[in-house]
Amino acid sequence: MMSVDQPAQLSTTRLSIPQLSIIVPMLNEAAQLPELLSHLQTYKNRNCEIILVDGGSSDGSVEIASKQFNVISSPAGRARQMNAGARIAQAERLLFLHADTRLPVDADRLILDGLKQSNSQWGRFDVSIQGDSKMLPMVSWFMNKRSRLSGIATGDQAIFVTREAFYTVSGFPDQPLMEDIEISRHLRKLSPPACISQKVTTSGRRWDQHGSWRTIFLMWRLRWAYWRGKPAEQLASIYR
Repeated sequence: MMSVDQPAQLSTTRLSIPQLSIIVPMLNEAAQLPELLSHLQTYKNRNCEIILVDGGSSDGSVEIASKQFNVISSPAGRARQMNAGARIAQAERLLFLHADTRLPVDADRLILDGLKQSNSQWGRFDVSIQGDSKMLPMVSWFMNKRSRLSGIATGDQAIFVTREAFYTVSGFPDQPLMEDIEISRHLRKLSPPACISQKVTTSGRRWDQHGSWRTIFLMWRLRWAYWRGKPAEQLASIYR
């Protein structure tokens, strides 16, 4: 596990601290940024902090996003970028959102209520994968079911966590794949996840581009290999 330095104490007053920090890693997302930024603006208006973390975009993503939100730079890698965003986040609750995932209405309230009612320190949403393949509803159903049974969340499910729990497990591990699985393993030792039934929607472009059965087989192959101890670095080359 990589070490995540605890941020310095904030000098701002309690009233100015946002209720939720939404951290979005991005890399060459210019094509979808207008929709994403519009989506995030809703939550900024609801006293949520928005932090976009760029991993070295070359398509003007930084210039586009920085007109509206705070954008910081980080070495490439989703885990590294999310950890970088967490280090400057001000809220006591952190939400990690993939750039191609959209939150349900009132996601901030759902997170606050979900953590409180379940007495959990972390959690995730159910997910709906959107795309052309007719198999995606089934894939989504199995993903949600597996997550509830195992207590393991994927990044597509918009993982959220208290600041204290995040630093207790030292943040996301510095690895190029399965960082969501690994942090779930550690967070699960602190408390079961709060499982919110309202769905985030995420892109099914990988399934559409590479075929549903081929993608399903690849995902299960990678997971099985990871559970058996194969290094994430080797699996990342297969995934890509």
